[in-house]
Amino acid sequence: MIRTCLLRVCGLVKNSPKNVPSVSNDIHNLFAVDYIHPHLLKTHIPLVHSTRNTTFFVNKSADELWKGVTTVSNAGRRRGRAKGLKKKKDLNKGQIIGVGKVPMQFPGLNTPVFRGKELVQQQKLPVDPKREENLAKLRQIRSMGPKRMKLSPLERGWTSAQIGGRKVGPPDPIGEDTFDGFDTWILESKMVNHMTGNLGRRGRISIFVVTGNGNGVVGFSLAKAPVQKTAIKTAKNRAGQRLMYISRCKEHTVLHDFVTQFGNTKIFVKKMHEGYGLVCHRAIKACCEAIGIKDIHAKVEGSINLQHIVKAFFIGLLQQKSYQQLADEKRLHLVEFKSENGNYPEVVASPSKVRKLGEIKSNEILDFTQYVLGGKIVLKKKKYPPFYTKHPLYKTKLVKLERLRNFDETRIKLMAEYGALHSFLTEKYPEAKLRPKPKRSENNETEE
Repeated sequence: MIRTCLLRVCGLVKNSPKNVPSVSNDIHNLFAVDYIHPHLLKTHIPLVHSTRNTTFFVNKSADELWKGVTTVSNAGRRRGRAKGLKKKKDLNKGQIIGVGKVPMQFPGLNTPVFRGKELVQQQKLPVDPKREENLAKLRQIRSMGPKRMKLSPLERGWTSAQIGGRKVGPPDPIGEDTFDGFDTWILESKMVNHMTGNLGRRGRISIFVVTGNGNGVVGFSLAKAPVQKTAIKTAKNRAGQRLMYISRCKEHTVLHDFVTQFGNTKIFVKKMHEGYGLVCHRAIKACCEAIGIKDIHAKVEGSINLQHIVKAFFIGLLQQKSYQQLADEKRLHLVEFKSENGNYPEVVASPSKVRKLGEIKSNEILDFTQYVLGGKIVLKKKKYPPFYTKHPLYKTKLVKLERLRNFDETRIKLMAEYGALHSFLTEKYPEAKLRPKPKRSENNETEE
């Protein structure tokens, strides 16, 4: 019975493809012995598996593993696949050797081997009750990522998502010359690309800025660089080297109305009274703040290319003429009529030599606004009537209001002319005079 069991065990071991030489040698030794002790029958033959001591994570270094997650090929980068890639993280953040659930003192790792002449022994350290709480806070801060700098609503620019409209400070000083009182506005920030023969498609950041001191001195420029910070600095300093002076009327508006054009962009600018504000395109508004213009109305027609708008606006500002220059050019007196002065004529400028009446042509433009605009007018869209004018009930309402038509305007004119609601027929028909409303007495008020 014993020999039969041994033969079966021997057959299993010989037929197994994963047998070990040491195990097979032991079995052969068993057959060589005539008497086998009973405790040998209770031994178990170990089941041996093929194992690998190296894996993918062990073969590769940490930098090579992170590179597979945090990088992209050059071809993918050119196609925009580099956006949103993960950044390398420190997975051991907050982990300290010898500090854990059971803090230990390991000589040579977290403590020196010798302390003076005494040999430091391995021992347990007291448990820190706030360790888990501090570690959780540290990991939470890491998972949240870096916080964006919070800007006030006045510093966020036009949309807060893009950098357009933000202020980036004055240009850098040039030697001993400093730009005191200057500030710079970013008008446009965009990505531009161009193809090269050896490097392929190259992308750069294009920045368009305007800088000024708010007192008539202003400059604008365009710069490109691979990095946005470098492009902003270059454009800002370049604008500081291209300054110009813009004349203003009473330090708050333009000298006169004008129309200007650059490319397919037309701008109609109106001189407005003090307190009106800046009613214009946002790029023109930033330029006016840099110049010091506070009251203006500007209408843009045609292309709304931002660089064309700014260039057209500055061309119009530089082509302005003073009242004296216009009078000398026309050789006529420049007269101003103001409604607040009762439309009383006031001579603003006079030339040194005035033309006679016979020298003025019949088709010559004598209106000041039409002359400075070059005979052009602003394109006004046709106003369509409201939808309810086509309804039949609207016609019925007009018939009922016929007797009250212009009643409010007539009432105001009569009050201004006569001081009361009567006309030249009131003296002939005194019964038509309106009686004043009776005043309520104090007795009636107390009774009520």
